Amino acid sequence: MAPANLALSALLLALALPACVACVYLLMQTLMSGGLAPPARSSRQLRFDVVVPAHNEALAIAATVANLQLLDWPRERYRIMVVADNCTDATAALAAAAGATVLERHDTTRRGKGYALQFAFQRSRADGRADAVVVIDADAQVSGNLLEALASRIERGAHALQAHHGVLNASGAWRTRLLTIAMAAYHVVRSRARERAHLSAGIRGNGWCVTHAVLEQVPYQAFSLAEDIEFGIDLGLAGYRVHYAGEAHASQEMVVDGKTAGKQRQRWEAGRFQLIRERTMALLKAALERRSAVCLDLALDLIVLPLSYVALNVGALLLISVLAAWWLPALHGWIWLALGCAAALALYVLRGWQLSGTGARGLLDLAGAPVFIAWKLILMLTRNGPTEWLRTDRKSS
Repeated sequence: MAPANLALSALLLALALPACVACVYLLMQTLMSGGLAPPARSSRQLRFDVVVPAHNEALAIAATVANLQLLDWPRERYRIMVVADNCTDATAALAAAAGATVLERHDTTRRGKGYALQFAFQRSRADGRADAVVVIDADAQVSGNLLEALASRIERGAHALQAHHGVLNASGAWRTRLLTIAMAAYHVVRSRARERAHLSAGIRGNGWCVTHAVLEQVPYQAFSLAEDIEFGIDLGLAGYRVHYAGEAHASQEMVVDGKTAGKQRQRWEAGRFQLIRERTMALLKAALERRSAVCLDLALDLIVLPLSYVALNVGALLLISVLAAWWLPALHGWIWLALGCAAALALYVLRGWQLSGTGARGLLDLAGAPVFIAWKLILMLTRNGPTEWLRTDRKSS
């Protein structure tokens, strides 16, 4: 084979391998994303500490605490704990006035959501009032059945759980509708499939829960920019899977402004890429040595990049395969492979749209997905987002 043809084949293989791994993985999850029956009701005896980490959230914290006061659970069996972490505004006072137990934390060197959570978990364990802790973001609204959904599974042996992480302002703009579809694919399609296969749904940052018994075995030490994914990996390596409680939700407003969204996205993805570098081999090693399907799936979930990156990969494979077949007709088989990947990816996205509730408007917005992908490409090439915990301005316009 001529050197030029050999180089072209090598390029196609380099593009095809990650595309095929990602698309086959996503297709399998799409096919397994049917609805899940919730467990029988709990005895309503478990006690919870609902932890709300907050950094300068004076605008939202009172509404969040008020929403948590309405949970359908015996009021004496749960406590709302707000961690006012390095705040310079009225977050602590407003949370206390709304009825929360407030923990103020001031540490100029150990900063970030992970440290705030560790602080709260240590206090919860020291107080000994709760059986489990639940993490809710400071700008979130939750469904009234949240603690019931968690308790019913804990009573049946679960020790780590994740509720559905949703979007409050799905109809706010085309960007939030696309994010709603993407999150439905990531949080619903994939979580349903993983729960059906008895794998770990992972920790998704908002609306998750662990028992005190787990915290004794796996002390919280997740301080990266993607501390939620990191702790989910720690749990998997320790032999615990995260159960999915999809009938309950904890939802947030997503940012509309492109500049603010870009900074937020850069921070999230910087943390994810850090974990890919630091944790993939440990997960694969544990999967091999222990024959752990949970660890293998966590590794795959980590290395399968966000949807826009997979779409870029598949698009590049399709374009190069068409050019390659024009140059050398014997390579036309690569086109069929690329089309197969594109079809699998399309099914995954359409399943996310179906479950997102965005309707015809959301389907129309999918036509603008290339603009969103181009925006993500620019972010990828100019990664210089914040590296510390900053309040996100979701009211920007």
